[in-house]
Amino acid sequence: MNRTAYGVTRDGTTVHAYALSAAGGLTARILDMGGTITAIEVPLKGGGRRNVVLGLADLSTYESKAWFNCLIGRYANRLKNGFSLDGRHYPLAADENGVTLHGGRPLSWGVRMWTVTGASDSHLALRLVSPDGDQGFPGTLTVDVTYTVTDANELRLDYRATADAPTVVNLTNHIYFNLAGGGSAENQTVQIAADAITETDAFQVPTGRIMPVDGTAFDFRAPTALGARIRADEPQLRLARGYDHNYVLNKSAPGALDKAVVFCDPAPGGVTLTLSTTEPGIQVYSTNNVNGSLMSAAGQMIRMGDALALETQHFPDSPNQPDFPATVLRPGAVFTSTTVFGFTA
Repeated sequence: MNRTAYGVTRDGTTVHAYALSAAGGLTARILDMGGTITAIEVPLKGGGRRNVVLGLADLSTYESKAWFNCLIGRYANRLKNGFSLDGRHYPLAADENGVTLHGGRPLSWGVRMWTVTGASDSHLALRLVSPDGDQGFPGTLTVDVTYTVTDANELRLDYRATADAPTVVNLTNHIYFNLAGGGSAENQTVQIAADAITETDAFQVPTGRIMPVDGTAFDFRAPTALGARIRADEPQLRLARGYDHNYVLNKSAPGALDKAVVFCDPAPGGVTLTLSTTEPGIQVYSTNNVNGSLMSAAGQMIRMGDALALETQHFPDSPNQPDFPATVLRPGAVFTSTTVFGFTA
């Protein structure tokens, strides 16, 4: 097990970084604060390695940004005006439009210390116990997330959660990828196994309509450069200032571990990411909400389009949309989810 001190939080807690590796040569670096992935280093054919994660400059920046490259809960993505369950309404901390994003601040899971329950050269197991009422959600929720680097140059994330009272759960890791290791990601190609997205309103909350991608800028069923249509004159793109939408994945069966995304740097010797997941959806986010004030770990200004976040999850606002896949977790049941990031050069 390779563990090093990464930094100290504002309250004086030491954060450690765990370097995971396997025979294939892939290395991932993960913090026990938020399960934050600071680097995924891919071995290149011509020799050397490339970090394909857009990381931040230091621990204090990760603390201030709260959702960067880290685990997200209790409910990833957006909820509007809280939610109701078993006849009771649960209001949540929200913005001026009634929207709760990624569980709400200032209690982001990305800035919490997770308990290390197991570690080896190739895996790291983290646990968080979220008490009843945390972020406004009912029930004590116990979450275990295991990161594993395989000999096939994969980083695998396995999620497990149980609750002692009925609640809703939606978990992800908000990783930002740039397969070139820096600069704009808009020339990198994306292929998504999805025929539709969940249409959103002006506050980027689903309307309940499943919108086909055919004939729109959201059609990535064939490999297409991320930036090819990102400035198209389409209402959904204008609302988000780019891509920030949930894709309805084509599934072979509910809960099947299916290939969902192929993301590729077309440059000679470029890296390809193949993403598989058991989740029914994936939020595709083209790093729209940056203003030049944020610096990367490489010392570069982060601009719009400099990375692509691929957040495997259930659909946004599902508790308020009866036709969406359910996110309710009851006592005695177990929530499980797996996402695999595979890399080739």
